[in-house]
Amino acid sequence: MNRLRALPREVRQYLLVTGNYWAFTLTDGALRMLVVLHFHTLGYSPLDIAMLFLFYEFFGVVTNLVGGWLGAHLGLNRTMNMGLALQIGALGMLLVPAAWLTVPWVMAAQALSGIAKDLNKMSAKSSIKLLVPDDAQSTLYHWVAVLTGSKNALKGVGFFMGGALLAWLGFRGAVGAMAFGLVLVFIGSLIFLTQDLGRAKNKPKFRQMFSKSRTINVLSAARLFLFGSRDVWFVVALPVFLSQSFGWSHLEVGAFLASWVIGYGIVQSIAPRFTGKRSGRVPGRGTTVAWVAVLALVPLGIAFGLSRYPTPGLAEQAILIGGLLVFGALFAVNSSLHSYLIVRHAQADGVSLDVGFYYMANAMGRLIGTVLSGWLFQVYGLVVCLVVSSLFLALAALLSLALRDTDRSTLRQGDVRS
Repeated sequence: MNRLRALPREVRQYLLVTGNYWAFTLTDGALRMLVVLHFHTLGYSPLDIAMLFLFYEFFGVVTNLVGGWLGAHLGLNRTMNMGLALQIGALGMLLVPAAWLTVPWVMAAQALSGIAKDLNKMSAKSSIKLLVPDDAQSTLYHWVAVLTGSKNALKGVGFFMGGALLAWLGFRGAVGAMAFGLVLVFIGSLIFLTQDLGRAKNKPKFRQMFSKSRTINVLSAARLFLFGSRDVWFVVALPVFLSQSFGWSHLEVGAFLASWVIGYGIVQSIAPRFTGKRSGRVPGRGTTVAWVAVLALVPLGIAFGLSRYPTPGLAEQAILIGGLLVFGALFAVNSSLHSYLIVRHAQADGVSLDVGFYYMANAMGRLIGTVLSGWLFQVYGLVVCLVVSSLFLALAALLSLALRDTDRSTLRQGDVRS
């Protein structure tokens, strides 16, 4: 504890924000896996399961837009704590008797969870901008990558935790255990997180929620298609496909998806090593376009391979799992690049406005991808989901061409080693 107190205030705040974000992420990943697997077992169709997440993603869109304005007015500590409180409420809604778990009730709980998740994420990502000096761009890229990558690694742990808790404690037991853990985190956050973090000096008007920056708008549009490309096959289609076609158990599906997301998070956290940091370059348009263009080829390749082996077997499993590993690594780098660029280009005063608008587009992409994942898989199958994923990535690459060319060698001497 003495060593912790000796750290600079900014570092201690960064650790608190990150720990808060990590704890929330564990419950978010676990809850998603719990809902998918539990309701698939109850006989819900892929489209029905996708609809359970409809309000989760829709209210994520609204929350990111309004949440940025709230963060600028109230401070990021309050929006982060609001997110924790709402997630506890969402988990509490799922502790009712099984007969009450109707589709509208679960959708309402998921809506609350969607609001909570995006309040928490917007607050965490915005906070980093305020804790790193403006002239340390490589350091900013490094810490954004670490925060984002560690979050996704823990979301993978959450997937495994969800599958394991469902197998060991049942649905209600798993939800109750997560709610108890999050209450403890919420109490700690209320006590230790700085009261004025992220509050804008000049209070923005409500109409200023919409970005007037061309760069932010282009990044947001590209982000929409980037995350839509992942969720159109990963959210509903993939876990149901693994269970239906390969006969995997809940624990096996949860463990595999957890391992994938953990690996994805690890690559995301070290992405600066692959995108110009070693040569002292700050990534921009050229780097962004190149990485997303390569990624667009991967789901198309998986779709081609699966179409050649229509009968489930070892060959189909090898193609799908191998393709997933390649997709995960490349997607991690793309996501890390985008996360850095939005924090870099956001205005420092009221940073949550730009970050909130950007993640509103991110949530919109997830919403579109989730609905399409259930519908396309139910009607056409996994191959069509993969083809649509590739088309989304091609659109993201085209949009990224409209960014200003900011690939350049502008790092301070010490930044390259950070």
